[in-house]
Amino acid sequence: MMSKLFSSAAIAALLAFTAPALVVSPAAARQPLKSETYKQLDLFADVFERVRSEYVEEVTDEQLIEAAIDGMLTSLDPHSSYLNKKNFADMRVQTRGEFGGLGIEVTSENGFVKVISPMDETPAARAGVQPGDYITHLNDEQIVGLSLNEAVEKMRGPVGSDIRITIRRDNVAEPIQLNLTRANIKVQSVRFRAEDNIGYIRISSFNEQTQPGLDRAIARLKEQLGPKLIGYVLDLRNNPGGLLDQAVSVSDTFLEKGRLIVSTRGRGGKEGDRYTAKPGDSADGLPIVVLINGGSASASEIVAGALQDHKRAIILGTQSFGKGSVQTVIPLQGQQSAMRLTTARYYTPSGKSIQQLGISPDIEVQPAKVEELAQAAQRRREADLPNALRNTDQGGTRPGTPAAPAPASPPVPNAPADPGANVTPSTTPTAQPPAPEPVDYQLSRALDLLRGVALFSQAKHTN
Repeated sequence: MMSKLFSSAAIAALLAFTAPALVVSPAAARQPLKSETYKQLDLFADVFERVRSEYVEEVTDEQLIEAAIDGMLTSLDPHSSYLNKKNFADMRVQTRGEFGGLGIEVTSENGFVKVISPMDETPAARAGVQPGDYITHLNDEQIVGLSLNEAVEKMRGPVGSDIRITIRRDNVAEPIQLNLTRANIKVQSVRFRAEDNIGYIRISSFNEQTQPGLDRAIARLKEQLGPKLIGYVLDLRNNPGGLLDQAVSVSDTFLEKGRLIVSTRGRGGKEGDRYTAKPGDSADGLPIVVLINGGSASASEIVAGALQDHKRAIILGTQSFGKGSVQTVIPLQGQQSAMRLTTARYYTPSGKSIQQLGISPDIEVQPAKVEELAQAAQRRREADLPNALRNTDQGGTRPGTPAAPAPASPPVPNAPADPGANVTPSTTPTAQPPAPEPVDYQLSRALDLLRGVALFSQAKHTN
């Protein structure tokens, strides 16, 4: 059975980053080659031989052929590409949302690997790794200067294998060495918390862990808030997308039986798949506000579009990215490599294609901070990418009014404080109070909106 995905639209004009777990595509019927095609293949062979024999440096046949295949696919649109053995394996790890590792969220800071947070109930958390720690060595090999991806790849490995990490911690003079055993780590694509009497749910990507995480979040919020719960905020800002089946499942969570979620059309407008909701609304009909911005792409736009068209949620924020195409991952050469090929466009329940256009919020709310707007002015959307598929419903043109610039990344929900920071107060007269935490203006407006809806409903019921 063929699996399909909506790959993420990299906001800095990069290509898609998520893909489905292992997929099997039935062999396509080959069309007979025309005589002109044979001439073009002869041309390719001539160029190939010239490069092999005369290029200034030696290049392997594998390099040349892979580059030729990738060039053919990437010339089609921004989201079709060739995945070699390594990239295909990495893609499957990302979409599964689980891997053998240590359970540390890390970032790069001035060439060092810095711990953002250890994940609960993982080898890193049990060993005492703390937010703010700097990882300097892995198995006594220095990693300072490596790229973040290279460092992460070294920390991952088979479940049950051992690794020794060396960390530096503020206010601790000597380096700390920890021996850890890799375990199966599940990526937390869903985070949640209670905002007074409102459930806040943040979905950062759509992988195989997303729906279980959403179910857990809703159950915990209901348990925590009980009858005080008045609604939900579903935060999809800067969510680049992921698996189609997870986007459908998340939409289904809030829709009643039979509601159309999304449909697809292939070459020439040929009708493709139609996905409808199953019985039951896990939110029990409570009001929902969905937050989107220019970083909300693909699968995020499916969810926002479905809930908007069925008037199940109020969409708040800024224009979304505008990626309305479907990618199918087709394994090649015995599943050692694969091609990611754009095979269809998707349409919201109202029959609208958002390719190049995006989802327009019901209530437009810009971020409050001026510096965020300045950064967002440099962000690109789907319509700005080279060779982007045109929107056939709009004649391939951009919207008449340019979309408002998208905000920079919102603050990460529940981001841990850095316990290693020096918090000793200064005694000098010029000491300034610590800077206040940045206010998430869009989230504040969403919470206010839900409170207003709840008050209106309460007053109407009383009358």
